[in-house]
Amino acid sequence: MYKKIDYKLIIIPNYIDSQRIDNFLITKFKNIPKSFIYRILRQGKIRVNKKKVNPKYKIKSQDILNIPLIYIKNIKKKNTLINEKKIFFFKKMILFEDKYIIAINKPSGIAVHGGSGINFGIIENFRVLFKKIKFLELVHRLDKETSGILLIAKKRSVLKILHKQLRENKIIKNYIALVKGTYTKNNHGHIKGFLLKKNNNNKIKVITHNTLGKYSETKFKVIKYYNSMMLLNIMPLTGRTHQIRVHMSHIGHPIAYDQRYGDKDFNLNLKKIGLNRLFLHAQKIKFIHPITNKKINICAPLDYKLNNYLLKLNS
Repeated sequence: MYKKIDYKLIIIPNYIDSQRIDNFLITKFKNIPKSFIYRILRQGKIRVNKKKVNPKYKIKSQDILNIPLIYIKNIKKKNTLINEKKIFFFKKMILFEDKYIIAINKPSGIAVHGGSGINFGIIENFRVLFKKIKFLELVHRLDKETSGILLIAKKRSVLKILHKQLRENKIIKNYIALVKGTYTKNNHGHIKGFLLKKNNNNKIKVITHNTLGKYSETKFKVIKYYNSMMLLNIMPLTGRTHQIRVHMSHIGHPIAYDQRYGDKDFNLNLKKIGLNRLFLHAQKIKFIHPITNKKINICAPLDYKLNNYLLKLNS
């Protein structure tokens, strides 16, 4: 059985401006898989003012979206109700919450949003958990393997202000990472370069240093030296995909247990002594509250796996 969904012309209202078209469509058509929306955008089947656009196109008020007839399989939806155990699990993540923002401590191994074979990520679960809140959107993203602070906006106006702060480098993020090797240049470093997305031989998306890519910048400082390893405080000054992981690998200090950009032999040795996840954690964030204008400082503690591994190293 197939369900026919007939969406023809949509005129963007005045109160929506400068929102990415992919985010607009995903929010508007929640019953359609994200992967499908991205596919028809890439294929040029969705037109804006009769022109093809890419998923990053920012729609403007009075833009005319031409959306074709869409046929999707009429499959019975799985029960997405969150049971009490799951409610406790997600509520335990919350570090800070008010009428405008939620800050959580995301565990490693959970994607921030659905897509690429994942039905439910962090944001989808929180939308089920907070049904009464009409608007919930990620302010920024973290890799599936990375743990730590993730901001969620409860209002579009708040999201726009926080995105502006991100563009102007007014949101300060600090990560903690365990990396291979030792660094002798005054215990701190500054990495600059251009990062480009491409597919490797296995058709997996990877990020590489390439002058055709986007400018990126990362600072780091050594917290502690171990035998052939270092614990670092890392501050990304730009927010490119996999930036920290690629930068550290590029200078010869890959992050512990990085399965994509790391050192295989190094990772194997780490696993033998108890580390089986990426040692990268978004520990601190500082920003100006979009409504109260107060300085907000949030800190996310390391999970027990990373803590236990550090205890082993210290002993």
